[in-house]
Amino acid sequence: MADPAEDREDLIAESALPVAESSTVTTPANTSSTITTKSSAKRNAFAELMAPKPKAPVSQAPQSLASKASQVIRGVWRGALIEYIEHPERFPDQVLRVTDKTVLIKDAFPKATIHLLLLPRSPDHYLVHPHTAFKDPAFLAMMREEAAVASKLAAAELARRLGSFSARNRARNEAMDKGVPFDELPPGRDYSKEIRVGTHAHPSMAHLHVHIISRDMHSYRTRHRKHYNSFNTPFFVPLADYPLAEDDVRRETGFQNGNLAKELVCWRCGKGFGNRFAELKRHLEEEFEEWRA
Repeated sequence: MADPAEDREDLIAESALPVAESSTVTTPANTSSTITTKSSAKRNAFAELMAPKPKAPVSQAPQSLASKASQVIRGVWRGALIEYIEHPERFPDQVLRVTDKTVLIKDAFPKATIHLLLLPRSPDHYLVHPHTAFKDPAFLAMMREEAAVASKLAAAELARRLGSFSARNRARNEAMDKGVPFDELPPGRDYSKEIRVGTHAHPSMAHLHVHIISRDMHSYRTRHRKHYNSFNTPFFVPLADYPLAEDDVRRETGFQNGNLAKELVCWRCGKGFGNRFAELKRHLEEEFEEWRA
């Protein structure tokens, strides 16, 4: 089955994973029961190679996560997130929080100032597509609770990094400098409102993961349109929206392929940039300066 709504470059750029050496995965060639007679025309291998391949129907269901787990593309094992799930102690620089139910890690290729991944540890769920896994009410409730904790950590880190630039934090910062007790400090900027929580409609990696990401999209790792649109169109499905109805258009591969190919629009001011990604990146630098202030 073809991989719908997926970019092979994103597989490398979006995964927070160690890259292990691996041999190329091969698949058996298709066989045919048709018997070729001597009178059959000799096959032209080059013509067959160059012939247009049939396209998958736009309504095709997304490839299951389990079927991706053993695949290798450009040296990256798509099942590599299992290493964080089973052996989080091996990655002290990337793992932020471990419970018996989840592991929270930093995305090694962040698409914003803060970008974390929340990984469930349940074997009954981590190889299941999020649209299906989140039909389980108990599992969904658990992931929402864990995501809430992760969001607080993300907001606190965003405040630590950017709080000194914000006008809304000025009175609070000045009071802190004067030694005012913590419980008497004036309120500052609510950075929890700048954190988004959700999944991609068609994840590249094999194991279920929830993105905890700041709103800004300020990162040199955001390198092309699909990187940007995967977080700024309905391709990004908020965790709060689950479970999705069976007729929800966000389940449809054709719809999501269209979202990834959409013209670029600034997340903050709504200005359109067509296909001019470099121009959008320059604009996002300006927006970031204003947003953090």
